[in-house]
Formats: sequence, structure tokens, C-alpha cells
Amino acid sequence: MLPKDNPRTTATATISSEDHQPTEERDEVPRILCSRKRYSGSLLFNIAAFILPALYGTLSKLWIANIDSSLVVTTDAYTYIGVVAEVLNEGLPRAAWLVIGDKANRSLAERHGLAYTLIAFQTVLGLIMSVVFVAAAQQFADAFVPAEVRGASLTYVRISAFSALSSAMQYAVATATRALDLPDVPLVISIVQFAVNIILDMAIISKYHAPGLKPTVNSQGANQLACNMAAAFASLAYFMVITARSRRKEGQGSGEARIRFHWLALLARPGLFTFVESAVRNALYLWLVSGIVAMGSDYATAWGCFNTIRWGLIMVPVQALEATSLTFVGHAWGAWRRNVGAETRRPEATRRQLQGVMKPALLSTAIAVAIEVPLCLFMSFYGARRYAYWISASVPVSLITEKMWKTIDWCYIFYAVSTQLATILLSTRPRWYLYQSLVSNICWVLPWAIAVSKIGITPDNAWT
Repeated sequence: MLPKDNPRTTATATISSEDHQPTEERDEVPRILCSRKRYSGSLLFNIAAFILPALYGTLSKLWIANIDSSLVVTTDAYTYIGVVAEVLNEGLPRAAWLVIGDKANRSLAERHGLAYTLIAFQTVLGLIMSVVFVAAAQQFADAFVPAEVRGASLTYVRISAFSALSSAMQYAVATATRALDLPDVPLVISIVQFAVNIILDMAIISKYHAPGLKPTVNSQGANQLACNMAAAFASLAYFMVITARSRRKEGQGSGEARIRFHWLALLARPGLFTFVESAVRNALYLWLVSGIVAMGSDYATAWGCFNTIRWGLIMVPVQALEATSLTFVGHAWGAWRRNVGAETRRPEATRRQLQGVMKPALLSTAIAVAIEVPLCLFMSFYGARRYAYWISASVPVSLITEKMWKTIDWCYIFYAVSTQLATILLSTRPRWYLYQSLVSNICWVLPWAIAVSKIGITPDNAWT
């Protein structure tokens, strides 16, 4: 996975820990704690970038509940379109941590060329997927929208279909830029997206909307799509400007960073493993969701509220820690591979060298446990039912959500730990990452999906 046209002097694997990273790389790391090239600074940028979309997800449900609480479940169609799109978004882009993040073995222009190629390829795939979603809107609604509101939700599904394009652009830009030590670019995505969303929603669908306008769920979908596209293009423009500027500062011609098929092939090697992993994981999840939706509107809405709790509260620190860990494990792995020799096919590492590579992941794990344990306990004993009622305006939905959360809250503590530890494999050996994910999903998600769809679970006996 290292460029063959970049020869390095082969060294023994028993180099000292002080030589773990080349001198020029060590000297480049600023001493300021909030610098984006340090773990602490990168983590702060990532927390800010992840928390804004999560906050908007909660606010959008509140505004739809004020319009018609029965249509809150309709907004989950956007989420499930995102889950399907995630198969492509987590395929090639997740190879960025290993390939683009290898700053020890690749020049800045090469890494920028890889990033441009990744973004262009994902944009084309996102456009194709959006067209497919529009054409198959009826079939999608049949699978993921309860029958009670299916007819009123078709237009919303068609509007949300083009979120596949915006999410493909945003995810590719965010992943590539984090691997390039530019976590401020994903933050720009979140700020633009959140700000424009709030302004439009306040003016069109909130309680304080402009006179003469009639708020509808389709208005919220159109607002969200417009904001997502604006954020995607704004972040892409910002990324192009700062990367061109950084290459000029390095004394390299901007023309060297080009979209090339060679870069696509280089990303595709590890990207194949992450694509298969994402396809299996998300297919099982959508199978599980379709079974829950089939139990009626209350259960489908409750699952949407559960996901809002999960992605709006629980997963924000987990995702921020994961992105930070992936960045710095990828850097450390590239530096170690450079020192042992790029052509060494079976390198050996000392315990101290392995500790250096794993240190960001272990630190993320410790922080995740410290945050997730009290947060999960708080939601179980106090917050889940109240939060669900707040965003759904439905007592039955809030009670179902509380039962769901109390049943499997402990899983998210283990999920937080496994997510951070898995970054070691994803940033170093994607094939091993695929294997561990297959074991996890086959042993955990698959039995749930089979149970929901095959053994006759009903609203009366579910979650018991």
C-alpha cells in the first residue's frame, strides 16, 4: 500500500522508540495544545464538527412534531437513505486514513492528488445513487415508512433522495481532510450546514415562521437538501483554496496534485475491505429496521427517537474520538513503515513501537469510557423517556423508546470501546478490520434481524 516509486533505505525493525517518527515530522508538530496537528486540538475540532449536525437532527424532529406529530417518522426516511449511501461513503473514503494519512511516505502533492481523486469519484457515485433513489421512491417508502403515513411521505422521500449526493461529497471531503490534518474543513461543513438550516427552518417551518407560509414536512426536507448542498460545495471550495495555498508554501507546483486513475487504484486496494464491511453492516441494519417499521407507526417513530438519542448524544463523542484516533494512528503507522523500509513485506515491531502506534486509540478508548458510562446511566434512569417525549410529543412513543434504551444501553458502552480499538486495524490493516466487523455483525446484528422478521414479534411482545 506504499508507492513503489518512492524508494527508502531498508532498516532493521528494532529501531529505538525515539526514532519512531522522522525528525522532520516531529519538528513540525506545534506545541500549542489546540493545534489541529495535535491530538487534543484535532479532537476539539472534531467534537465541534460532529455536534452541530446532531443538534440539528433533534431540532428538525421538534419542528415536525409541532406541525404534525404523526409525521415525525417521515423524517427518518432521510436517515435510512443516508444508511444506504453510507455503504459507498464508507467504502473508498475510509481507505484515506491508511493511504492519504501516510505523510511519512508520500509528498504533500501526492496526498492532495489522492484527496481530489477520492472526492471526484465519490461525487459521481453519489449522483448515480440519488437518481436511483428518485426512481425507486415508492419501493423505498414501502420498506421504511409505516403504512399510516406512506402516501404523505413519497414527496419527502424523493426530495431526500439527493441527500445521497450531498453526503457523498461531504463525507469524502471530511475524511480526506482529516487524514490531511485539516479538521477545520469538516467544521466548516457543519457550521455552514447548521447556520443555513436554522435560518431557513426558523423562517419557514418553526413556530415563528414568516406570515403567509404554511409549514410542511416537505418544506423541512427541501430546506435540509438545500443546506446540505450549500455546505458540500462550500467545504469543497474551502478545501481547494487551502490545499493550493499549502502546496505553494511547500514550494510544490499546484499542477502536480491531479485527479488520476492511478490514485483511484491505490485507494481501491484497502477500500475494497472497508466497502465489504460497510455493505454487510448496513444491509443487516436495514433488515432490522424494516422489521421494526413493520410493527407500526409508534414503533417506527420510537426507533427514530432512539436513533436521535444515539446519534444526537451518545455517538457524538464516540465519532469525534474515532476520527481523531484514525488520523494519528494512520500517521504513526506510516512513520513506522518508513523507518522499517517500505519494501519490507513482513516487518517486525518492538513492543514500544506498537505502543506508539496504538497510543491514540488507547487514549480515545479511555476518554470514551469516561464519557459514555455516566451518559448512558443518566439516559437510562432519567433522560430517555423525557427526551423522546420532547422530540415526538407522544406518550406511547416515549415509553417504547425508554424500554428500548433500558434494554440495550449497556451495548453502547462496549460499542464505544470497540470502535476506538478498531481504529488500530482500520488505519493499519483494513483486511483485519473487515474480519472483526464480520464477526461482530454476524454474532450480534444478524440474530436481531432474524428475530424481528421471522419469529412473529408484535408490538405487544417486543422488547420483553
